[in-house]
Amino acid sequence: MTIIRSMLDKYKMLKLGVKAALWFTICNVLQKSITMITMPIFTRLLTTEQYGVLTVYNSWYSVISIIVTLNLAGGLINNGMVKFENRRNEFISAMQGLSFSVTAVFFIVYLVAQNFWNKVFDLSSVFMLTMFVQLLFEPAYLFWSQRQRYEYKYKSLVAVTLGVSLTAPVLGIIAVLSTEYKAEARVVSFALVQVCAGLIFFGIQAYRGKKLFVGSFWKFALRFNLPLIPHYLAQIILGQSDRIMIGRMTGNSYAAIYGVAYNIATVVTLFINALNSSFIPSMYQNLSRKNYKDIRKTADFLCLFMTVAISVFMLLGPEAIKLLAAPEYSEAKWVFPPVATSVFFVYIYTLFINLEFYFEKTHYVMFASVICAGLNILLNYIFIAKYGYIAAAYTTVLCYALFAVAHYFVYRYSAKKEKVQEPVFDGFRITLYSVVVLAAMGVSLLLYNYNLVRYIVLGVIALIALINIKKLTAICKTLFFEKKE
Repeated sequence: MTIIRSMLDKYKMLKLGVKAALWFTICNVLQKSITMITMPIFTRLLTTEQYGVLTVYNSWYSVISIIVTLNLAGGLINNGMVKFENRRNEFISAMQGLSFSVTAVFFIVYLVAQNFWNKVFDLSSVFMLTMFVQLLFEPAYLFWSQRQRYEYKYKSLVAVTLGVSLTAPVLGIIAVLSTEYKAEARVVSFALVQVCAGLIFFGIQAYRGKKLFVGSFWKFALRFNLPLIPHYLAQIILGQSDRIMIGRMTGNSYAAIYGVAYNIATVVTLFINALNSSFIPSMYQNLSRKNYKDIRKTADFLCLFMTVAISVFMLLGPEAIKLLAAPEYSEAKWVFPPVATSVFFVYIYTLFINLEFYFEKTHYVMFASVICAGLNILLNYIFIAKYGYIAAAYTTVLCYALFAVAHYFVYRYSAKKEKVQEPVFDGFRITLYSVVVLAAMGVSLLLYNYNLVRYIVLGVIALIALINIKKLTAICKTLFFEKKE
């Protein structure tokens, strides 16, 4: 009881943002755990061909959703929370109206020429119709989630997110077992849950905000987000084009193997999303106060945390693949380290983009993103044909690294334009962490056939952490706990 009471006392002393980050992380861990637990079920219920179709559908969904919803549930919401602090209900309601209207127009365009668009995306009408219905209503749920994260209202967000995350796979398993059209059943069942959640929040937020159209809000949203569409597409292309191209060039079975490795490796993104969601509000506050030192110190610690977490995760790649996927996906372990390394660079460029969004430099963001995405497609086309699907993992690492470098220069340029007198991020230390992660990728690949040596390396890392536990604890207290008066 004394230990529990002590832990509760320490929890109460945590800063609000840290409490939110903790619960967002727990929520994301549980959410991803549900996905990981159900992945072996679906990889066994579906053939590799069917799972490949599902992988390709999810990739196209990510691309199409950016275009037909303008991705209004992205970084725009954080800026809206700052800019329209006293009219947040109206702003969210108006964003629902804008998103629904734009998606409805694209839906009509699809319905006019269904067969043409089905051939373009190589998907049946069942998949395409399901996709559009989901896109009409899901943004309302995403708007609500983004606002809860910004306002640190973690209790309601955790409860709703876990409810949705549990319902979708359970319904999916029942649906897949009930029909021979297993890929379609998985997609429709998941969409049904998202649509129901979206409808509920659409009604609640429309009631609170009263207006689905507010000219000034729509104008601000379009001015802010339209230049970002190429950037968001570039992000999706970097994340999804490899699977689409593998499916087209080498077959859906290889796309499925690659997709499994990618899904497992990107489990680290749950930490990225949680940390970034809690970091943005405090970062925006420190930017407004010109308190760059606190941003730099926190960002440095978070980068160090990601470096260690991803390096350890890569060393455990074979065990992760064996635990979470069927035996026929075992060769996915060779894709695992480079994909995990890509996740690190995702986090790095996310830091820079947060600042670019704050200063509303969305035009500059676009150019850096588009160039790197175009390079990714070109390199995939050349090297997948020459070396097979595993080559896509290495082209992705290269392009994400370039993505991070490009956005570093955009951040520096944006800061200079806004007359920021000191560095917001420590470029040297971030470069050092990047080199460490790249080295860990190479070491992991070399040691996958030497398990004893690999376990010794993991033990050494654990020993170093224990030796430095006091130092790490002191840093954590400074960053995460409220100062005693």
